[in-house]
Amino acid sequence: MPLTALVRQLQQAPLTGEVATRINRSERLRLGGGGRASRALVSSALARSRQVPLLVVVPTLEEAGRWASLLELMGWRSCQLYPTSEASPYEAFDATSEITWGQLQVLSELLDLHDGGSNDLAIVATERALQPHLPPPAALQAQCLSLRRGERVDLEELGETLTRLGYERVTSIEQEGSWSRRGDIVDVFPVSSELPVRLEFFGEELEKLREFDPASQRSLDGIDVVRLTPSGYAPLIAAALRDAMPEGLERLLSPEALEQLLEGGTPDTGLRRLMGLAWDQPASLLDYLDPGTLIAIDERRAALAHGQQWFEHVVSHHDEVETDLGTALAPRLHRDPAAALAEASEAFAGFDLCELHETDNHPNQLDLASRSVPAYPNAFGKLAGLIKGFQKEHATVWLLSAQPSRAVALLEEHDCIARFVPNPGDTPAIERLVEQNTPVALKTRGNAELEGLQLPAWRLVLITDREFFGQHSLAASGYVRRRRKAASRTVDPNKMRPGDFVVHRNHGIGRFLRLEKLAIGGESRDYLVVQYADGLLRVAADQLGSLGRYRATSDAPRELNRMGGTAWSKAKERAQKAIRKVALDLVKLYAERHKAPGFAYPPDGPWQNELEDSFPYEPTPDQVKAIADVKQDMEQPSPMDRLVCGDVGFGKTEVAIRAIFKAVTAGKQVAMLAPTTVLAQQHWRTLSERFAPYPLKVSLLNRFRTAAERKAIQEGLAEGSVDVVVGTHQLLGKGTTFKQLGLLVVDEEQRFGVNQKEKIKALRKDVDVLTLSATPIPRTLYMSLSGVREMSLITTPPPLRRPIKTHLAALDEEAVRSAIRQELDRGGQIFYVVPRVEGIEEVATQLRLMLPGLRLLVAHGQMAEGELESAMVAFNAGEADLMLCTTIVESGLDIPRVNTILIEDAHRFGLAQLYQLRGRVGRSGIQAHAWLFYPGDASLSEAARARLRAIQEFAQLGSGYQLAMRDMEIR
Repeated sequence: MPLTALVRQLQQAPLTGEVATRINRSERLRLGGGGRASRALVSSALARSRQVPLLVVVPTLEEAGRWASLLELMGWRSCQLYPTSEASPYEAFDATSEITWGQLQVLSELLDLHDGGSNDLAIVATERALQPHLPPPAALQAQCLSLRRGERVDLEELGETLTRLGYERVTSIEQEGSWSRRGDIVDVFPVSSELPVRLEFFGEELEKLREFDPASQRSLDGIDVVRLTPSGYAPLIAAALRDAMPEGLERLLSPEALEQLLEGGTPDTGLRRLMGLAWDQPASLLDYLDPGTLIAIDERRAALAHGQQWFEHVVSHHDEVETDLGTALAPRLHRDPAAALAEASEAFAGFDLCELHETDNHPNQLDLASRSVPAYPNAFGKLAGLIKGFQKEHATVWLLSAQPSRAVALLEEHDCIARFVPNPGDTPAIERLVEQNTPVALKTRGNAELEGLQLPAWRLVLITDREFFGQHSLAASGYVRRRRKAASRTVDPNKMRPGDFVVHRNHGIGRFLRLEKLAIGGESRDYLVVQYADGLLRVAADQLGSLGRYRATSDAPRELNRMGGTAWSKAKERAQKAIRKVALDLVKLYAERHKAPGFAYPPDGPWQNELEDSFPYEPTPDQVKAIADVKQDMEQPSPMDRLVCGDVGFGKTEVAIRAIFKAVTAGKQVAMLAPTTVLAQQHWRTLSERFAPYPLKVSLLNRFRTAAERKAIQEGLAEGSVDVVVGTHQLLGKGTTFKQLGLLVVDEEQRFGVNQKEKIKALRKDVDVLTLSATPIPRTLYMSLSGVREMSLITTPPPLRRPIKTHLAALDEEAVRSAIRQELDRGGQIFYVVPRVEGIEEVATQLRLMLPGLRLLVAHGQMAEGELESAMVAFNAGEADLMLCTTIVESGLDIPRVNTILIEDAHRFGLAQLYQLRGRVGRSGIQAHAWLFYPGDASLSEAARARLRAIQEFAQLGSGYQLAMRDMEIR
């Protein structure tokens, strides 16, 4: 938490004490004239000086994500983003479990605070959190279950309680809201926690509580107590409705749901909008706060305006629902946002924040007088002089960098002495440097939007990588549910489940049954129990490397091997012979490449380092390894042939950019092949922007180029004046020759046809080849697995990236309307994909009738020259709400505001296509949704059903490689 020391400096400043005193006198101050980072620093310092929790209310969920990223750097024990839905609370469907669980995580911490827990807590929320949308605190508290080490618990009653709270009993814990039991061990994953908990009983005594890793099932740290909240609000609402039995309930629930409710059960959906009937006064987040909480309202006018839009929509929707149902629906789940904000201001101490210092005669306005720091990217002499000037003014200078050692060394070259403190919690070392007026350098991971700032009144200066190197640190916005990574997390990518067939390297095929704990020699260990034809084998959890998942090539019945038998060894021998034959055939195909002399590229030079430093994000560990692999290949004398396989949006393009730059700075030309015109244009723009500071020429060759333009580009390639060319299959034409082609980059190779691939082969005989793919075709993947082609996997998601929620449903007008309306309500855009150009205008007409006022654009590959590009540009600029298109958007398109995709006739698409299409959304940190529709009356083939099951199963981040493996199995 690198900004902890800065908060401490502000907290101890006399000015902070003066402001805190005015707040204590119930003055509602407005602190203006500061950027987001300045406002976050001052807010944290004021709350810390009072030793109370902090709630920051911001206009939008997007802004909340940015605030949470900043506050996380400021030393709070817990920093939580409170998620809310933009949908009307009177919709027939409930908010997603992801939102509900995120809310319960915050509410659980607040309930702990009331019970004497730590008040070292910061929360960021929107005005929506101040609206009534929660059960009263007493109702939630009454339904929570706290379990402490040493207390006595009846295991049967515990199981009944967990079921009543909405937890699902499973055989193996994988996600929140589930529990399992094996003898005297109960595993439960509280929805309000980041890790599941293992409860170990001795009889009825709860002997141990331990968090554990859901992937490896290994126990982790011991804890003393766990609080189990209900898995959602539905069980509480159902219980309250049974007590109240409001009039007209039979018209608000289906007969089946009503019967289930009356029998003591909880209907699956539709209860959230009945919260106003269950309680006379549903609660807001304010009802759960500690009375001493400090509330900062950021940009009150913007928060009010955004809240007013939502409020007007909800009022209208409430009236529509009442008309449709023919009965009253208590309007208790919305209130005037001005009244909600006023209550927050009057009931709690706090202040307003705004970026601008306005001259509107506000009686309690205070100017933060925050100023930016001049940026001198890579002009370290000027920056050193600037820092020396700050030191003369006795300001404390803080350097926050992703590469602090380098920053300190560069300043020292210009006689400016700074010191890097590796541990930001080393208070004595930091205080010594501050007393000596020596700039303090701290390391940051770059997940928050930070720019340099000056707070002269506090004598504080912050300098970031923007001022040093011209790098902008970017934060993912929106809500991301936290999941703490286990300390001993060694994830098995093959995730075995009870009943799965597994392969032991010595004993062959067996069936995984369960995980059990055995005490041997006084030591308790976890074992995996595997069934074989002649008995059971117990494999210690720390020997998982000897087991792998059995991957069938057909649905034929599988036979279990006998332990110690000869069948397994004979099967391995036969397989090895078959592998040798296939390998020989494949090696012959690539022998010519390996025999051909290649070009050994020189090591990285200053330009290469400068380009890589300009990347605005911190590369993930897998990206770093892939980049190193590619560079190592390029520096060898034999031609490179490497496949980089990574999920959509995981940074494959950045790997290619660095390889391309390495090639052109060594005097070679580069060709980059993309399967579609749209993707080629996007790559061209990206390369042009990244290479703009350098004397390189990047050209685009596609069907939108005129004959004269194509001829000029081809002449430039032949003469060597064009360094990089990006194009579609136009690059493979007869007229395209290169003076000195050194690197061929092929993006999404599986999208090219057979004839095009033959032409690609002709290009690649003696040049380095880099192939990028999220879901490689089975042949490409097989060659990489066989070792003929080298492969790098990028499976680490970017910070704050969220898995896309995948919904399978029969095509239904109401489902389509609801999915589109949900996205529009939160200000986003939508892709609607159809499998054919034929009939696309009829679909457009249906959508316009379904949603009057919908701004719709059509895009497909048969559009006239320039028309497609115009449509894409208009959609990217936000001039339309929905793009109705074919698979033209399948590869590489990146529009962060598009967070919902609807795919009609999904069963007609291939698995790789579905995966690529789904990857067009969810690139901004906001929860994205992919709806896969199929005709309700259609009889799907077995293969189509398998594809749809696979795309839904592999919804987690980084699953493109596993999906390609499943594609091989299906084929």
